[in-house]
Amino acid sequence: MSKIVQQALRVLEVEAQAILLLRERIGPEFENVVNLVRNCQGKIIVTGMGKSGQIARKLASTFSSTGTPAVFVHPAESSHGDLGIVDPKDVVLALSYGGESPEFAGILKFVARKGISLVAITGNVNSSLAKAAQYTLNVNVPEEACPLGLAPTASSTATLAMGDALAMAVMNEKGFSSEDFAEFHPGGSLGYRLLTRVKDVMHTGDALPTVGLDTPIREVFSIMTHKDVRGAAGIVDQNGDLVGLITDGQIRRRLEKTNDPLTGSAKDLMTTSPRTIDVQELAEKALFVMEQFQINMLFVLDKESAHPKRPVGILHVQDLLRARVR
Repeated sequence: MSKIVQQALRVLEVEAQAILLLRERIGPEFENVVNLVRNCQGKIIVTGMGKSGQIARKLASTFSSTGTPAVFVHPAESSHGDLGIVDPKDVVLALSYGGESPEFAGILKFVARKGISLVAITGNVNSSLAKAAQYTLNVNVPEEACPLGLAPTASSTATLAMGDALAMAVMNEKGFSSEDFAEFHPGGSLGYRLLTRVKDVMHTGDALPTVGLDTPIREVFSIMTHKDVRGAAGIVDQNGDLVGLITDGQIRRRLEKTNDPLTGSAKDLMTTSPRTIDVQELAEKALFVMEQFQINMLFVLDKESAHPKRPVGILHVQDLLRARVR
């Protein structure tokens, strides 16, 4: 094993151990911080200097995207007007491994005067920051992963992990759902996957290939060929309820078995109990159903309507791919 590989493995081992040590510090103090943040009537002010500042920016983003409004405030800039963003209803989350950064002086005095709740994430529980805080989360590590023992590595990893643990615990306590998450992430594939519903991509109206039970086979073939979604026809009864399905696979098998494939009606060829999907379901679920049963299309029902068995649309796997569901 080369020295390069050895060094890389050592870094991963040291940082992994730093995170594992945090398990011993998840207790009543952590629960108190979760409850404080969860019940915050304002926003979370996340602040930090240097590497801690970069982690603070990330945590502010994580909180905001999971249902807890948060902003990053640079501690050095806070004394030059940025304290105006801090409201008495807010909670200040201050990150500093050493806990003695002089740039914190202004914001610490401000929160003390205003009676604003302060939480410290630090590796020094005896620091000025920890003593000023209402609650302290300890992220002390035995060693840094840096070969010189100087660059913040294991300590910054532990700080990030503790912040993530806090954000996820708060999210869980709030009952934040995947649908809520999607509302904050409408762009890109994630938004499409979590926001797009069957009703958004299905074919309706004249594009819906349905026939009656007594429709002649010749007419069924014609409908299956000329509708927007080709290769299938839904069979409906006198009430308009979906009772069967004919696919191009069934037609091919019929051609192989009989010399007169155009005789008979839809009820003679259809299969019963076709797979369906509700109009309000996520499009992602529709794709899962298609993959699970190895089918290319689903008829769509509106189960909350006055006619829950009547087809209102049809969905093809290509519609889902075009909608960037996967």
